[in-house]
Amino acid sequence: MAISKSKSKGSTSAGFNRAVQLMLHLTAVIQFNYGVYFFHNLDMPRSVFHPFAGKFKFLTFICALIQALYYIVSLINDFVGTNELVPKRPPAIRKFKDWLLTTLAFPVALNVGITFWTLYAIDRELVFPKVLDAVFPSWLNHVLHTNIVVFIVLEMFTSYRAYPKRSKGLTGLSIFMGGYLVWIHIIKHFSNVWVYPVLEVLSLPSRILFFAAVLAFTGGLYILGEFINNVVWAKEVKLSQRKSK
Repeated sequence: MAISKSKSKGSTSAGFNRAVQLMLHLTAVIQFNYGVYFFHNLDMPRSVFHPFAGKFKFLTFICALIQALYYIVSLINDFVGTNELVPKRPPAIRKFKDWLLTTLAFPVALNVGITFWTLYAIDRELVFPKVLDAVFPSWLNHVLHTNIVVFIVLEMFTSYRAYPKRSKGLTGLSIFMGGYLVWIHIIKHFSNVWVYPVLEVLSLPSRILFFAAVLAFTGGLYILGEFINNVVWAKEVKLSQRKSK
């Protein structure tokens, strides 16, 4: 009887966890995909928005695309992949889901959220001029700059993922962030406008330090995600390490 009750409790707990994961992923898919759609079609004032490259010039928009993709992949994995904590042979979609969160979705989301609200608190004109208030809904601002952090942190605590080797994860993240820094310089070259007003007020040495700080900060966020995963899912990490030997 004791064994039967234990199995019943375990089954109930697993079922509840799957329900939480499913609701989180479904809510995120609807929210972030609609946010991407709404932002992409939003008319921005020409005084603060150069048409070159459209919304794809903003890391905020690219990050929202990453979040939308991640939660679509997660939702598909809920049905045709596996949410087993440490599967013996994880399907390709589960491997891609784990890679996408660890290498891009988590560190980029925290980068965007923390950097935006920090600069906003210092001087909002550096990242979100007041002229945008008339056209940019408050709910969209929070979807793009607040909810991305809230949901990805919830995801860290509700779903286990296998982190790649730190060197591989940081290499992937560095390629992405380095590519974005090259991209904003391309935009500057063709439009003669910096994507973010804060770059206009920085001297060349200050911009170099700023970019270096952003890269270092994002790398630190990757390590933070790995640390959280190792603490919250300590048993699963140890089991995964034993299986990989």
